[in-house]
Parts: sequence; C-alpha cells; structure tokens
Amino acid sequence: MTVAADGGPVVAGIAFREIADADVEPVVALWRDCGLTRPWNDPYRDVADARTGETSTILVARDGGAVVATVMAGLDGHRGWLYYVAVAPGRQGAGLGRAAVVAGEAWLAAQGARKVQLMVRTSNTEVVAFYERLGYADQETTVLGRWFDRS
Repeated sequence: MTVAADGGPVVAGIAFREIADADVEPVVALWRDCGLTRPWNDPYRDVADARTGETSTILVARDGGAVVATVMAGLDGHRGWLYYVAVAPGRQGAGLGRAAVVAGEAWLAAQGARKVQLMVRTSNTEVVAFYERLGYADQETTVLGRWFDRS
C-alpha cells in the first residue's frame, strides 16, 4: 500500500484521507443511500464522536469531488473495529469496498490493533458474503448491548 501526499492510504489507486468538515454532509448522505443509518443512531453524532478522539477516524475516498467510499475505524485498546463501510450505490462491485476495508485495516494496524472486527446484521447476507470473501469469519460470539441514555 502506498501513502498519499496528505498521509492517507492509497489502495488500488484510490486515495483515502481523513474526513474534513466539507465531507460531513456527503458522507452522511452516502451512509443513508447505502442503508447504513438507523433511527436510533444519529450519523452526525457518530461522525463527531469519531473525529474527537485519537483512537478513531473516518476515511473518505473521493472521485471527481464526490464522496464514493468511506470507512470508520476505531481502536478499543486491543481490537480494531470497522464501521460505516460504504460505497456509492452506482460504484459498487468495482473494488471500492475492498479498498475501504484495506484502508481501514491499515489505519488500525498503524494504531497498534492486533485484530480487526466488524458487525453485520445477520439478515444482510450479501454483505456477510462480501466480508467472507475478504477473509472475515464468524467469531462465534454473541454481541450484547444496552443503551445508557437514549436522549
């Protein structure tokens, strides 16, 4: 993998860079177009939270000024996590998803992550198959969660 002049990873000729203020609206629009947002998760808050810490980031790929792919990456001190892997619907199937995953993995590895994980809804069989082709496997765990405050 090469590195762009701004320090972001270049994967398969596609440059990923850290999200900038001007990227927020098109990134959230892309996430919505890809069906990644949920009513209980404010995507703007997710962007803001990822940008505030040193252990998380959002990487963005642009083509002709348009945001065409994203990946949010975060490190919990041991494992790296990928979220919001998104590719513009008209650009899917051309390698941008793989490039986004590789860019997120590279960022996490540079932060010291020893393992990378992600969550996919079990009903999203096409996306599960995509990740399996990239070498990801069911970790035979159950993810449990509880909201602290839903306000």
